Amino acid sequence: MGSRLSSVARLTAAAAAAGVVAAAIALPAVGGTGAMFVSASEDLGIKPEDLAEPPLAEKTEILDAEGNQIGQFYEEYRETISLDQVAPIMKTAIISIEDFRFYEHGAIDIEGTIRALAKNFTSGGIAQGGSSITQQYVKQVLLNSATTKEEQAAALEASYARKLRELRYAMAVEEKYTKDQILEKYLNIAYFGAHANGIEAAAKRFFGVKASELNLVQAATLAGAVQDPNATDPNLGKKQRAKLLSRRNVVLDRMAELKKITPEEAAEAKKKPLGYKGTPLPGGCEASPYPYFCMYVRNEVLSNEDFGKTAKARSQYLNRGGLKIQTTLDPKMQKAAEAAIKKHVFASDNPVASEALVQPGTGQIKAMAASRKYGNNKRKKEMSFNVVADRVHGGGVGFQAGSTFKTFTLITALKEGMKLNDGFSVSSGYRAPYYSTFKNCKGDNIGDPTHTVTNDEGGGGFHSLQTGTWGSVNTFFMKLEEHVGLCDTIKTAKSLGIKRSDGLDLTEYETFTLGTNEMDPVTVANAYAAIGARGKYCAPMAITKITDRDGKVKNFKPKCKQALDPEVADAAADILSGVFTKGTMRGVGGIGRPAAGKTGTTDAQATAWFAGFTPDLAGAVSIGDSRGAQKYKLNGVTIGGRYYSSVFGASIPGPIWKDTMLAALKGTPATDFTPVNSSRFGGCGSGCRPVERTEPQGEDDGTLDDVDIADFG
Repeated sequence: MGSRLSSVARLTAAAAAAGVVAAAIALPAVGGTGAMFVSASEDLGIKPEDLAEPPLAEKTEILDAEGNQIGQFYEEYRETISLDQVAPIMKTAIISIEDFRFYEHGAIDIEGTIRALAKNFTSGGIAQGGSSITQQYVKQVLLNSATTKEEQAAALEASYARKLRELRYAMAVEEKYTKDQILEKYLNIAYFGAHANGIEAAAKRFFGVKASELNLVQAATLAGAVQDPNATDPNLGKKQRAKLLSRRNVVLDRMAELKKITPEEAAEAKKKPLGYKGTPLPGGCEASPYPYFCMYVRNEVLSNEDFGKTAKARSQYLNRGGLKIQTTLDPKMQKAAEAAIKKHVFASDNPVASEALVQPGTGQIKAMAASRKYGNNKRKKEMSFNVVADRVHGGGVGFQAGSTFKTFTLITALKEGMKLNDGFSVSSGYRAPYYSTFKNCKGDNIGDPTHTVTNDEGGGGFHSLQTGTWGSVNTFFMKLEEHVGLCDTIKTAKSLGIKRSDGLDLTEYETFTLGTNEMDPVTVANAYAAIGARGKYCAPMAITKITDRDGKVKNFKPKCKQALDPEVADAAADILSGVFTKGTMRGVGGIGRPAAGKTGTTDAQATAWFAGFTPDLAGAVSIGDSRGAQKYKLNGVTIGGRYYSSVFGASIPGPIWKDTMLAALKGTPATDFTPVNSSRFGGCGSGCRPVERTEPQGEDDGTLDDVDIADFG
């Protein structure tokens, strides 16, 4: 008897309390205003309070140059849509189960509140919410806006203080928006489970359809999921799916009870299976068809202050901003690079080939490709870093660039007044005469009289700028670097954007001209592109336009400077074009249009390169073993199904570059190089060929004898 009386007393107290609270904050049955509510709210100090509504986190899309999506990033998987893009049955289902009087009451549903208060008083706590859709929207906004654990806890705490705060905000929301607008906002912010935020993402994630295509069963399922999305998350297992199925049926029964569907329709729908498809979440770069380029773009945004002053601001901009990022990637050129690499290097090979294509005069990166697939599966030899780019853009330590660096010494010689046929007599070995023969840019003596640089295959005798470049003669370039100065050579390289892939300072040793610094294809290709643009250097560029969620467009222009005298660049291009016909690439041949370039092989074939350009497109190809190029050299290796006793720049990188260019530039009219200024660079000056040679002094027939071909790097 005592227990029964106690229960009665509690119910009586609950009813009384509910009545008092209801009287204090009651809203009319219809509408959201009324003298009774105004008077009570003023007495209690309950007034509308503006709710800060930060933009919802939305996915950012990465687009190629033609507008095709090639990647996306997000902090929360969400696609914001308008209410008219939601199936009517979905709107009916969510209102039926969450707030069936949504269009009739104001900021608070008084009937639901009385019911919830009675339940809460009898349970001794907050057992039932009784929240309107407007209040639920407010709660989600507060939760999404929380930046600290304390703020998140405050948004979720079970207290009357939170409910009162939500009510104030809800009153302001009801004054600010129409009911349809509130419902639209709620459907876009609500979490449905399975990492799906908002109705569009949920429809795609759960059922593989758009929100506009949802049917009764699907709509009831999603309407049921919002109450406790973690407990009914179908992605977590059978137990959660069973709970979601039960919850779906509750929604169907409620819809029938409210006469939104017939009992027969409800019964038929309840016979259907859950139907959860678990459509894979749209991935980041690992799901992109061009993962290395995607990584470059992602890291460009995260590292560049153009996109935010702090790392946190840049991350939020990328992952929450709902951006459309238009990039420079050319699908045709990308396909050309991928096909050329696949032809010569297998994904299963230990050595990895990578290539970047850059447009001269803009710095736009047109393609980034590698022989390995991007990923974390070591058994399949996937790569989880961007082998085509530097560390800032997700890359690794890079590979030594070898003889591609001789081009910077050549350019320095031309800048300092040497002519095409100027040169030196050199032997098959070079040793610095003194420690002071070479000085770094700090003025320190770094010559090494104890170390001898040799040529792979002879190569002694007289060599001009032309023949020394065509044959890639090591000893000639050591002598040339001695003549023009190590620091001046380094300054030339830096003016063309050369920097180490690992982000460290360039090493300034006497062998700088032989390419002992680790590089990446983007950096090298871009440096060579500047020569093709007659000395106009443009920073590597991957993003051309960003459109934000509100349709505001920000365009990005190339960042360029005149790094070289145009006539110096013309002369360099003239000499480098002979590499195809008279030098280390003569066995591979040209591409049927004006082109220039330089092979590169490091000491003992640790890595191999080719970097070349036309006035329209430049590219650089590298190959090396990612396990450690110095330990796993390119000698006695099988690559692309073919055995190589030694890999040189013309063995694999050169053919990849050629095949890429033939396909990438197909249909593009050929552009000629600007002819060399013969009055400035023709003939020879103070470094003419000795008289005793067969050619007249000051003349060079441009032919390389076998002894002249020193280094096929």
